[in-house]
Amino acid sequence: MTITTTDPADGSRYWQRNLLVCVFGSFTTIIAMTLLLPFLPLYVEQLGVTDHAAIGLWSGLAYGATFFSAALTAPLWGRLGDRYGRKLMLIRASLGMAVAMTLLGMAHSVWQLVALRLLAGLLGGYASGSMILVATQTPKARTGWALGVLSSGIMAGNFIGPLVGGILPPLIGIRATFMVAGATIFISFLATTFLLREEPGAAIRRKQEIMPATATGAGLSRPVLAMLITGTLLMVANMSIEPIITLYVAQLVESRQVTFVAGLVMASAALGSIVSASWLGKLADRNGPWTVIIGCLLAAGLLLIPQALVTRGWQLVALRFFMGVALGGLLPCIASVIRHNVPDKIAGRMLGYSTSAQYVGQVAGPLLGGFIGGHFGMRPVFFGTCALLVIGAGYNAFARLASARADK
Repeated sequence: MTITTTDPADGSRYWQRNLLVCVFGSFTTIIAMTLLLPFLPLYVEQLGVTDHAAIGLWSGLAYGATFFSAALTAPLWGRLGDRYGRKLMLIRASLGMAVAMTLLGMAHSVWQLVALRLLAGLLGGYASGSMILVATQTPKARTGWALGVLSSGIMAGNFIGPLVGGILPPLIGIRATFMVAGATIFISFLATTFLLREEPGAAIRRKQEIMPATATGAGLSRPVLAMLITGTLLMVANMSIEPIITLYVAQLVESRQVTFVAGLVMASAALGSIVSASWLGKLADRNGPWTVIIGCLLAAGLLLIPQALVTRGWQLVALRFFMGVALGGLLPCIASVIRHNVPDKIAGRMLGYSTSAQYVGQVAGPLLGGFIGGHFGMRPVFFGTCALLVIGAGYNAFARLASARADK
């Protein structure tokens, strides 16, 4: 049923159309940003780097550059979206990413590759911008479900991107693959420009109200702080085993099966999140996002224990799938809690901080996992991540009780 009121609790009258556009745009832009994973070392080699150690170093720098610049700029884009319109930020992100991806296919040195990856993170942020727009324009009673649908689209992009990156370069070449990615994002730019709608005057009203809210420091409440920490924990849990997964799988299967099973392990968690995100978001609308967050953190933490004790590759694949199912509900619930605990006029900035916290987890997770795995063994990585998630569940339970007491 179409929404016909613009009251913040009822959302925008265009929220359903906007959700479809944001899911399509996030899906295509995430595919374009992740498709380079399978061939990034090959592209670095094409750009003149021949030493194997140097290829690994430059590949890591090029891959991490986007997350680094995106983490720094996410709060800025969120704040500008509060002031000047969230649709405008999505138009900026989609056009900027289309240009950056196209230029990546024209790089002639590894320095240019890293610089352009930094540019992609600086100008991008379509998925995080979509999360802000959907969170603030959807009726509050449907926020969890809508954010779950959007999260499924984002996870699907993360799942499909590397597959596309493994198929296209042998067929059309690496440089042409970047061109195709840029053209795909340009389609998202056109869809965002001509199909997405924002309530007339919404940005102006937020701009008039923003200064008093900023002056009082509104937004950084206990629930918001808990969500920033939870977002970091989510990405740490997702990424902590990335540096060791191939070595760990090598202990479980024959050598000729290692890369195949390692790929299945990585993909299974994303597939689990795709399956569960919208369902858990709907559950959060019915029972409250705090309940889902605490339950998901506990379930994911407990699932890490048997992962440290597996003796077969298929067991790890199955457990990572169920862990993905548990973690799939966290992103929509995090955004939903923030949406319900900050005024609309600063929601973009607070959700931008949440995005930055998640990027911190994406960087910290592999570093933490690699350090523990290298110094103490691979199984302690699972136990350590389990402890973090269980502590996070306890902290969220405490934050929910404290927030409930404060509201009385």
